[in-house]
Amino acid sequence: MRRAGQADQGTRTQAWLEATLRERDAEMRRPPQAEAHEENPDRLNMKSILELVSAEQERQTLSLNLIASENYVSDYVRKVLGTVFTNKYAEGYPGKRWYGGCENTDLVEQHAIDLAKKLFNADHANVQPHSGTQANLAAYLTLIEPGDKVLAFKLDHGGHLSHGAAFNASGKFYKFIHYGVNRETGRIDMDEYKRLLKENPDIKLVVAGASSYPRGIDFETMGKLAHDQKALFMADIAHISGLVAAGEHQSPVPHADIVTMSTHKTIRGPRGGLALCTDKWAKKLDRAVFPGAQGGPLVHVIAAKAAMLEEALKPEFKTYIKRVIANAKALAKAFSERDAKRYRVLTGGTDNHMVMVDITGTGKNGKEVEDALGVHSIYINKNFIPFDPKPVTETSGIRVGTPMITTMGAVEADMPRIVDMIDKAIRGEKIEGVVHAFMRELAGRK
Repeated sequence: MRRAGQADQGTRTQAWLEATLRERDAEMRRPPQAEAHEENPDRLNMKSILELVSAEQERQTLSLNLIASENYVSDYVRKVLGTVFTNKYAEGYPGKRWYGGCENTDLVEQHAIDLAKKLFNADHANVQPHSGTQANLAAYLTLIEPGDKVLAFKLDHGGHLSHGAAFNASGKFYKFIHYGVNRETGRIDMDEYKRLLKENPDIKLVVAGASSYPRGIDFETMGKLAHDQKALFMADIAHISGLVAAGEHQSPVPHADIVTMSTHKTIRGPRGGLALCTDKWAKKLDRAVFPGAQGGPLVHVIAAKAAMLEEALKPEFKTYIKRVIANAKALAKAFSERDAKRYRVLTGGTDNHMVMVDITGTGKNGKEVEDALGVHSIYINKNFIPFDPKPVTETSGIRVGTPMITTMGAVEADMPRIVDMIDKAIRGEKIEGVVHAFMRELAGRK
């Protein structure tokens, strides 16, 4: 697949795509062979794993992927992820393992640690968390005790389930209270934030960060206010880690006791997590990750994280992130210009990689829109909007992101075309062929 900053992959992707389309056309022309399944009932029409892998590669290549929390990794990252390091058990840390034969593992993990510290200008890094949520759990184990009070961003206003949702471990073991957004502006309500801090002097930790908030977060101010109230401050940058790494969003590292993130979103790495902290918390954080929150590390994933960090330190990555943001701004503008009543862009725009859209004006809920688009190979996700009257299974909004299409080479001029495809699909027009043609065009660009 063509990556922003890696145009030489375009020719290979075009060739693969052409071959895929030929194979698909040939498959569609073949007569049904239901009798084969009747002779082999144990198969239950189930494709083999390799067939499913091939089908998923085809889906990802031919589809317009606008899910804000996904991305396409480079061939380098994917190759490293599939190496023999998946065979290695390595409980512990570099130089202090519970298993022998870890000399190469130690070098890989230390390399990833050093790169993370350099990229984010952090005192300490732990690259073992299996996900952003597990990094958050380790942060809680490091900073607070069960039953302590925590202030975090409301889930239904754009926060994350690991920030105190009642059904998540965070909400079961700690007492969370939440701040939200201003009803008029849609931005974080700093007056409410300050009020809750003052009304609750027993708050031990403040968590900043979001999963569906399209504006910048002032970590410096939020961190200072938290520390002034004798509370610790933690920043979860799962979604914006790539923006922070590229210098396109304020870094929380100078202001937070611990910073957590996932590694598979804007930073374009393997599925996993990562945590940064000051020297003060380094030993306690490491103990919280292992053996506190999880067992042996996934060494092949850590190796892929190192590959990801190498790429994120290159100038090409900064260029990529700038394009991601520019595309998101253009996408928000295109929605508004298409029909501001059908597509109400929350906060009037975006500062990052995502656009939050109230789709009430379409006459459909978020689930119906998600399904209608999926039929035509366009993928987004239904999403709560602040003060949403609909249940979580329906929602009044959708979340649309630009990391994946930017990796594929899309530019600002493409955003009105994308909104046009979205609008036509929602209206019931059959545009899957248009989507496939568009993706073929992206793959063929130099």
